[in-house]
This record gives sequence, C-alpha cells and structure tokens, in this order.
Amino acid sequence: MDFTFTEEQLALQDTLTRYIDKDYTFEQRSKNLAANQHINEKTWADFAALGILALPFAEEDGGLAGTPLDTYLVMRSLAKGLILEPYISTVVLSGTFLQQHATAQQRNVLIGAIADGSARFAFAHYDVQSRYQESRIHTKAENKAGNWILSGHKAVVIDAPVCDHWLITARTAGQNNDSNGLSVFLVKADHPGITAKSYRLHDGHLAADLVINNAQLPPESLIGDADTAYPAIMQALAATNAALAAEAAGLIQALNEATLEYLKTRKQFGVAIGTFQALQHRMADMAIAAEQATSMALLAAIGQAGDDPQDRIIKGAAARVLLAKLSRHVGEEAVQLHGGMGVTDELAVPHYFKRVTVLNSQYGDADFHLQRYSDSLLTSQKTQDAA
Repeated sequence: MDFTFTEEQLALQDTLTRYIDKDYTFEQRSKNLAANQHINEKTWADFAALGILALPFAEEDGGLAGTPLDTYLVMRSLAKGLILEPYISTVVLSGTFLQQHATAQQRNVLIGAIADGSARFAFAHYDVQSRYQESRIHTKAENKAGNWILSGHKAVVIDAPVCDHWLITARTAGQNNDSNGLSVFLVKADHPGITAKSYRLHDGHLAADLVINNAQLPPESLIGDADTAYPAIMQALAATNAALAAEAAGLIQALNEATLEYLKTRKQFGVAIGTFQALQHRMADMAIAAEQATSMALLAAIGQAGDDPQDRIIKGAAARVLLAKLSRHVGEEAVQLHGGMGVTDELAVPHYFKRVTVLNSQYGDADFHLQRYSDSLLTSQKTQDAA
C-alpha cells in the first residue's frame, strides 16, 4: 500500500501548520479562554476560506471530495493549536451523518451551510443512561398530527453551546436498546421546549446537557427516513473515532516537540538536562510511542475509505484503544520531564495533556473500545469455525 501523500495533501498540511503557528498561537488561545470566548468567528471564516469545512464532502453537495486521509492530515495539523472551534462536531461527526443519511435536498442545504461556514452543528446522541452504548436511546419522538413531539435528556453534547443547530437522536420505534427505530431531528439551538445546561470541560471546550420537554418539531425537521438512522450514526462515529485518533497522534507529536525543546534548554549542574542518559531513554520511549500512534491513526484513516461498514467501526475502535494508552503515557512523561513547570497554565504542555485526557473519554473510552474490538475478534473466530 502506498503511504505517500500527494503534493496537494502536503500543501494542505503545510498551510494549516503555518496558520496555527501564526494565527492560532497558544497565547491567543489563552486570552480567548480567559475572556470566555470559546468560538472565534474570524477563525471559523478562515477555516471556510482554507477549504477544510468543505473538504470531506461530495462535490455535488458543495464539498471538495476529500478523502479520510485528508481529514487525518487536517486533524494532525490542527492538534497543536488546541483549537476550541467545533470542527469535529460540525464537519466530521454531523457532516458524516448528513452525508450518509440526509436526503439530497437536505444535503444540498445543510452540507452547503457547513462548507461555507454559515452553520455549525452539534450531535446530541447519547442519553444520560447510554454510557457509550449507541443504541441505548431513551429520548422519544412521537408523530402527532404531522408534527414530532420530542422528550428526553441528552448528556455531554460536545460543543452544543457554540453551535446554532443540533442534530438530536430520538427513538421513534422499538425498545430502548434496539438499533432499529432510531431517528435524527434537526433543531435550532434556541428551540422552545429544550433547555441547555452548559458547562466547560477540562480541556476548555464547552458542552451541554439538553433537557427536552415535549418540544414540537415540524415534519421537515426529520433527517432522512424515520427509524433507520442507526447505521449512519455508527459510520459517523467511526469517522469521528478515526479523526480523534489523528488528533491524538498530533498531540503526541506536539508533546514530544515541546519536551525535547525543554530538555535542550533547561540546565542543571551547568549542563542541559537532555544530556542525562536516563532522560534520553524516556524521550526515546516517547518518540517510539509517537511512531506507533502515527501508524495506528493512519490505519484507522485508511480503513474509513473501505467498503465494509463494520470494518470501519472496528478500525476506529482499535485506534482509540492504542491511542488512549500512548497519549496518556506521553502526556504523563512530558509533564514529569518538565518538572514543576509541567503543571502550570503558562505552558502548552499541561493543556495538551488535558486535551488528550478529555479526548480519551469522548465517544467511548479505552475499555469500551477494547470490548468492541475483542467482541469483533470472537465473532470472526466463531464465523471461521462455523465455516
């Protein structure tokens, strides 16, 4: 398999790297957080101008027909900036779902709005009872006189406070744990009957719990066909897991670069501490972890281009398991090698570590994804034995 990136992909990576270094510095991000500014409209407009909001979508829907490898490069490049903007929520998670499940007319309008930066979407899927189980949905939607009536309680909807539209999953048929009978509805963030309880996550992003009390929605709020959204939800989450793995790989690289620079400049006993053999060994282990992370994130990205939907899910899960382990190891080492400075807000390193810590609990933690991967191996073995 050819892992060589095209000239266009390398140019994209270089452009985004320069943008982060020049226009999305750690200092400016810190000022934005101190001012409780969790979304910068100019930055979002810049993302639209750079084309990364339109990148993954089909040309007929207003996109640039990018590949999962393009998304991999975007996430790795943006990772160093610790961006607060809802790129994953809007473009990867919500965008992939819309591409998979929305009608042609809905795609034309909604994906076009994502691509030009005029709309941001948060995906409200998990209920308070879900605990990562994608089919365990208790939020209900009933069709009454042509309108939909929604009631339920959504938990930890990432980026909901900075998005103007929410995609809300509800059960329209079946039992609470059935994969069949799930539907998704488009709701404006200020819709009557929905109360958002917002809070700040450890990494600076905002999230919200949505309390939905008999919210009335028009028929056109239903995305695609009723009762059939589950496969598209799973594919959107698979793409999201691959994107998060790519971001984690980028964060590991950023942690290593910052730590190596510190070891070269911090002196004890008149010499740089990077000359101490024990610290060199620890830095070597971090470098090995970075290579492993890159390989696994690439595998997950390539897997998203495959034809087998289940394989895409499993590849994403496998990447999340390994990246959780590697990012935690590198983050802990980076903080310790910085000494007392490693826990101060003035440095980027602790913020990188906060991000990987929060990231490793989103859309399934390591234990959840390991169980999914293990179950897939057992199922495959049983299939082979039966054959």
